[in-house]
Amino acid sequence: MPQVPPDDASWISVGDAADPRLTDYLDLTDVELRRRREPEEGLFLAEGANVVTRALRAGFRPRSLLLLRDRLDRDDVRVVAAAVSSLDAPVYVADADVLVGLTGYDVHRGVLAAFERKPLPLVDDVLHGARRVVVLEDVVDHTNLGAAFRSAAALGVDAVLVTPRCADPLYRRSVRVSMGTVFAVPWTRLTSWPADLGLLSAAGFLTAALALTDDAITLDELASQRHDRLALVLGTEGSGLRTSTLAATDVRVRIPMSGGVDSLNVAAAAAVACYATRV
Repeated sequence: MPQVPPDDASWISVGDAADPRLTDYLDLTDVELRRRREPEEGLFLAEGANVVTRALRAGFRPRSLLLLRDRLDRDDVRVVAAAVSSLDAPVYVADADVLVGLTGYDVHRGVLAAFERKPLPLVDDVLHGARRVVVLEDVVDHTNLGAAFRSAAALGVDAVLVTPRCADPLYRRSVRVSMGTVFAVPWTRLTSWPADLGLLSAAGFLTAALALTDDAITLDELASQRHDRLALVLGTEGSGLRTSTLAATDVRVRIPMSGGVDSLNVAAAAAVACYATRV
């Protein structure tokens, strides 16, 4: 078996997918298992050198790092490994067949890290000083969730709130699609929905629901009003926002469409709405 280079003697070479030290990375393709296990055990996974670096910069503490042996000659991989080692977390090195047997897929980026979760902040703390907020109701697709976070970060949104049934923003696919920007945008999970819309109203936010209703104003009209504090509320991929949510928001908003298209994917709609209402 190839050995870890001498100058990286602290790295641990692993040759068996059943090694108990790697259980954080076991069965990553079993979505239902990972969705239950990771929050319960207080961990999340980050994939790729750039995403791992962003997690480290955001102050998340690594539990371990797992590297594909074939990627050890890359400067960015070695820099990440050095950073994790400096925090007294183990760095494991394995061949491709071990990683596939462990995770269930080809880890072609060659970098996986397990991190400790931080306690979620209070809603009031997330909203403090914020002017624009995105609220995601029951968005269950991790790709859409990650894309929405990336748009929020790129377009200057101050915070994101997710409803109780929304997917986990720290699930590996969400983190990857967000390019690690989920670590940069303050966010938390609401506990009572749609009742928690009252928290936004009490904090002075106008709550604007993106929906195709008869009373909806256009996104251009909303943007022109330049509300001091604005919360954009977007619904799940299939049926959109709940009727009870629509009734509880201050205003309904639609994005004008053409070409026979009535609506956009929730991630695309979030990007358009964030851009139109930027401050």
